Amino acid sequence: MQKEVIMIKNGEIALKGLNRKSFEDVLVKNIKWRLKTLGKFSVTRAQSTMYIEPSEDGIDFEEAVERLQKVFGIAAFTRALVVDKDVDTIKQQAVNYMKDTLPYAKTFKVTAKRADKKFPLQSPEIQREIGGVLLQAYPHLKVDVHNPEVTVTIEIRDFGAYIHAEQIKGAGGMPVGTSGKALVMISGGIDSPVAAYMMAKRGLQLHAIHFVSPPYTSDRALQKVETLCEKVSEYAGKINFHIVPFTKIQEAIRDNCPEELFTIIMRRLMMEISMRVAEENDLKALITGESLGQVASQTIGAIATTDDVCTIPVFRPLIGMDKNEIVEISRKIDTFETSILPYEDCCTVFTPKHPKTKPDLQTVRDAQAQFDFSQLIDEAIRDTEVKVIRTLS
Repeated sequence: MQKEVIMIKNGEIALKGLNRKSFEDVLVKNIKWRLKTLGKFSVTRAQSTMYIEPSEDGIDFEEAVERLQKVFGIAAFTRALVVDKDVDTIKQQAVNYMKDTLPYAKTFKVTAKRADKKFPLQSPEIQREIGGVLLQAYPHLKVDVHNPEVTVTIEIRDFGAYIHAEQIKGAGGMPVGTSGKALVMISGGIDSPVAAYMMAKRGLQLHAIHFVSPPYTSDRALQKVETLCEKVSEYAGKINFHIVPFTKIQEAIRDNCPEELFTIIMRRLMMEISMRVAEENDLKALITGESLGQVASQTIGAIATTDDVCTIPVFRPLIGMDKNEIVEISRKIDTFETSILPYEDCCTVFTPKHPKTKPDLQTVRDAQAQFDFSQLIDEAIRDTEVKVIRTLS
């Protein structure tokens, strides 16, 4: 027997007690979906480890590894060679399997885990035997048990002996779909895609909503946001993308409301529409990319004024982060370069010269009440277009 598999470490799921299996089931489903276009894989669970094994030849293992790095719920994983539980076989295959790793290291050590107590050698003996043959094969190496460049691990399990070295960091978090569903208000900026990523990491299945105001916003601006959703979907899976026509509402705000309150009233109406869309799709929360004090509409007063219209939770995962922290994550998830493309969204339409940063709630309510927006809101929701965005088919 000789085959290569991927061994998964679950991370937070291990803390779920009696509910652990339901979280693992969702993770298995997400893994299979992510790898589906590469070929057939089996995913099994045994001895607190998840094993991913190709069910056919010719599968691109490198691509599988790249995709698994974006699956929430995986803390870490490693490629491993599975061989028969025979000491000589393990020695030979350990030398062969490490040929792409150990020649480039200066120090190493061997660790052993002996789950199958029937195996004739105990863990310290396995370590000495395998360490000895690796030193013979790669004589430039030195043993460093405290801080080695490479740790070669031999696991003697029920189904075979597993040989592996490099542990690859996973995306962490919770499997998407284990925490319910929510609607992210996504613009073309840097912040909202990061907010979407962070809440998907907590297990939320995402829908996205975006407001367009042609002719003030362009098709390129909309395509930019679709691209951002595609990049987020590499981590979050399928995203239903709701495109709301917002031109008439913004023109009504311009014509009927005080200029210094344009942005706040616009945000309140966006929240109202987003809540309606959320209710129609059984989504239990809204997500925004607001960071406290970053712009005039994100002061504590402005946020309280927009939340006044909300009857469902509003998650703001970036609220205490500074711009550098947000940019760092956007670069990590490859949304930054798209976010800074110079195509403006509807939030920049009719921007007041001197926006109100400390709005009085009743004043804002009264200003908004000067015009009945209800019919325009109904029309916008009725004319909303929905696209399904998924990176993998």
